[in-house]
Amino acid sequence: MEDKAVFRALADASRRQLLDLLFERDGRTLTDLESGLPMTRFGVMKHLRILQEAGLVTTRKVGRERLHYLNPIPIQLISDRWMNKYAVARASALADLKTALEGWSSMNTDTKPRLVYQIIINAPQQRVWEAITTPEFTSRYYYGSALKTDLAVGSPFTYHMPSGAPVVEGTVVVSDPPNRLVHTYHSLWPPMHEDAPTRVTWELAALPGGVTKVTVIHDDFAGETATYAGLQSGGWAWILSNLKTLLETGEPMPQG
Repeated sequence: MEDKAVFRALADASRRQLLDLLFERDGRTLTDLESGLPMTRFGVMKHLRILQEAGLVTTRKVGRERLHYLNPIPIQLISDRWMNKYAVARASALADLKTALEGWSSMNTDTKPRLVYQIIINAPQQRVWEAITTPEFTSRYYYGSALKTDLAVGSPFTYHMPSGAPVVEGTVVVSDPPNRLVHTYHSLWPPMHEDAPTRVTWELAALPGGVTKVTVIHDDFAGETATYAGLQSGGWAWILSNLKTLLETGEPMPQG
């Protein structure tokens, strides 16, 4: 049913154009999007609603405005479903299908980049929280790295490779199990290790039927840094798609 909604959303040229507009510059208002299409405000709202129902667009309230963001995760999942089977190089997006949704630049009102991702996981909220915060889970979907933290505010929040070497370091800023987690983020991989720390926010919400909505907001970038470029080009889309696959099937996706 999820695939059907995604294909239906992509079948319309106007909706594809809306996605193109968000790919060019993310975090747009309804008025901004309306100015880029030859249709009424009501028509744009109708198309945006279909894109949101398919999970291809998410929204965030910033001040008095509601901003719209591109969400490539549903397409990442469809891509992985068939392309891995034929041993084709992993596509982080639909660049090969000419819609270029491998990631996006998210601009807030201060023009600083921001990444916003959203995914629905068929698992209880507590189970998803455990998958995000325990090393037994993260080592299976987060590029093999194990998380070390006690979740207390001010404590370290660090991912380690199997060798024990740290690859991402941070500090817990907010811890509200199993609803919200905020931590700083500093990659130790070159050239990202030269960037200033950024911030990651995890928001979990239980939905009817025992499923969980996960929203990840990565912001506080100094600009379009190496860290931003690396995560925007598919890092978060892969991690969250892998998290969903692991919780729903018991096995992570094959490494690409």
